[in-house]
Amino acid sequence: MSTRTLARACALPAATAAIALVVAAPASAHVGATVTDASAGAFTVATFSVPHGCEGSPTTKIEIQVPESVLSVTPTRNPYYELESTITQLDEPTTDAHGNEVTERTSSITYTATTPLPDGERDTFELSFQVPDAEGEVLAFPTIQTCAKGSTDWIEVAAEGQDADALEHPAPSFEILPASGEGHHGEAASEEPEATEATEADDTDSSAALGWAGLAAGLVGLAAGGLALARTRTAS
Repeated sequence: MSTRTLARACALPAATAAIALVVAAPASAHVGATVTDASAGAFTVATFSVPHGCEGSPTTKIEIQVPESVLSVTPTRNPYYELESTITQLDEPTTDAHGNEVTERTSSITYTATTPLPDGERDTFELSFQVPDAEGEVLAFPTIQTCAKGSTDWIEVAAEGQDADALEHPAPSFEILPASGEGHHGEAASEEPEATEATEADDTDSSAALGWAGLAAGLVGLAAGGLALARTRTAS
């Protein structure tokens, strides 16, 4: 391949990559969320990323509003923030995944900065919860970003048929995927370690049995060699 042909071949992928970066840049400026597992019924950890302040002003507080279909969340501590959970009474009692009656829910989690987050730095906040059994539903967490000067409300949710990328201040969200069947409601996760321990125990027993068998075979061989040597001396 000539140098000119090689240059042309490399030009298209390079241009494509550059376009992809340009398209992805505006989205990365939003307060967004990623989850470890988006499957219906799965236990997941959502990580909320705050990439900048409010028009240059440092961030002082992040309030994450929890959707009504999520009954409970467990927030991860952050050493630079004070943590507060807001609990709201339900209009009617409901039942959680373990069959327990629930009369209240976590409606929001607020991280208040002890040291404001500079505009040129980013931070993350984690919430652990169970994904509702609602395949195809978009789970949105409207988030209020308060800064030393001003605030930004990341609360917009795309209407049916609307392009979510067209929203100016979209709420962090993700689409609930079909249930995977593995680790659903934590079942597989609790059974797997027991199976591993049983396998390890079997391997240990097998190794010990082989060790004793080898020792016995060695003793028999030693006795046979001694007997042969004694017979040779007697014959001579």
